[in-house]
Amino acid sequence: MKRFLALVMCATMTLSARADEADHALDFKVTSIDGETVNLEDYRGKVVLIVNVASECGLTPQYAELQSLYQQYKDDGLVVLGFPCNQFGIQEPGSDAEIKQFCSTKYRVTFPMFSKIEVNGADAAPLYKHLTAQDAQPVGSGKISWNFEKFLIGRDGKIANRFSPRSKPTDGEVVEAIKKQLANS
Repeated sequence: MKRFLALVMCATMTLSARADEADHALDFKVTSIDGETVNLEDYRGKVVLIVNVASECGLTPQYAELQSLYQQYKDDGLVVLGFPCNQFGIQEPGSDAEIKQFCSTKYRVTFPMFSKIEVNGADAAPLYKHLTAQDAQPVGSGKISWNFEKFLIGRDGKIANRFSPRSKPTDGEVVEAIKKQLANS
């Protein structure tokens, strides 16, 4: 009986450790827009804004605001990560090379961009499966509703906030949330 209880306690502690690890949004490897593997763990200690993006969406001008935020706060520890996705209205039909060209010439994007992924459904990238399973305010949990949904990750690697596509990157609520996370050491 003692042996059984010891095994149960050990298994419970192992599950707890795994549950704690699941709280970290940076425990994933992704592919850059140039085809290189990137370990998101490299961004631990920074404040990270993860955004699913599209080049032919009515919200595409948000690229300019994302770039502006990145420029303004990158020296304070902010990094913006763009993940192209073609799941909403087929508004990101291009190849990675075409997306990169569009972003760099039209919006002068210098923040890290990644290979096109899916953010919803069975084929969703593991990162997005994790992000959408978390209850992050003000949106909550659940599937991505459209292009330019934003997840704010704190320096500790945990999701701090989730903002709807209609929340512009420079809206007061978003900027204040970023500043709050940047202030955390």
